[in-house]
Amino acid sequence: MMRFFASRLLRAAITIVMVVTFAFIVLRLSGDPAQIIMGADAPPEAVDAFRTAWGLDQPVWLQYFHYFGAIFQGDLGRSMRDGRDAIVLVTERIPATLALTIPALIIKLGLGIPAGITAALHRNSFIDRAVMLLAVAGFTVPSFVLGLLLVLVFAVQLGWLPSGGQESWRHAILPIITMGVGGAAVLARFTRSAMLEVLGQPYIRTASAKGVPWRSVVWGHALPNAAIPTVTIVGFMVGSLIAGAVVVESVFSWPGVGRLLVVAVANRDLAVVQCILLLVAATMVTANLVVDLLYGLLDPRLRNQPKRAAA
Repeated sequence: MMRFFASRLLRAAITIVMVVTFAFIVLRLSGDPAQIIMGADAPPEAVDAFRTAWGLDQPVWLQYFHYFGAIFQGDLGRSMRDGRDAIVLVTERIPATLALTIPALIIKLGLGIPAGITAALHRNSFIDRAVMLLAVAGFTVPSFVLGLLLVLVFAVQLGWLPSGGQESWRHAILPIITMGVGGAAVLARFTRSAMLEVLGQPYIRTASAKGVPWRSVVWGHALPNAAIPTVTIVGFMVGSLIAGAVVVESVFSWPGVGRLLVVAVANRDLAVVQCILLLVAATMVTANLVVDLLYGLLDPRLRNQPKRAAA
């Protein structure tokens, strides 16, 4: 088990380094932040002084090593806009993002998994077709389109809910629904597929032929085995709690990390963008690491693979 954990931990560390490196290079190639921040009318001397002050006049490889060395010292840089620490700006927005993403995750799990199980247990019935029709609709409609439709109906036409902002709990209802519906649709489809695959296995038919009650077959044999592929989707959803809020926060003017990322990219605020991307990468890699460990617990064959390969 320790070998299994060590290999997954090493892979997670390499993934974070690759993401940080890729983001660093792409941001440096996307435009001159000094010219964008100072403005087109700024004198060349002022622009050059800005580059020197922020180390942008140095070679990219040297900037990279300085940046990576600062990360290991706990320094994620300062905002080029107001000079504040990037990590402070990001952590200030995390509670607002979690206020949307955690309830949305609960909706995804509470709707998606039961819907997928119900559809699988009633395969080819009206219930199955209805659930899959709703799932396909929720899966194919982009989140920004769904958000705008909800605003048009419930904010503009009916006037029941506000269209944006963060003044009260009522402002969070539409963004939470927008984020929850799409994820629930995805989870319903994957749960149904996993359940159907398990229900077709010989050991399910054998248990039924032995007279085991159907409820016990479903809860004792089918669900535990169907949980293995479903865990992957749930882990991805947990890992993308912050990244998945970018579009929704922009649509509803919600002051979270996602909206901060959009503003920082537009302003070429390198330290803030890099800090958010590092946070997103760390969150997703950690979630995937937990999923791998759960795989090892749910299916011991996975953690014994290295031993079989060595044999």
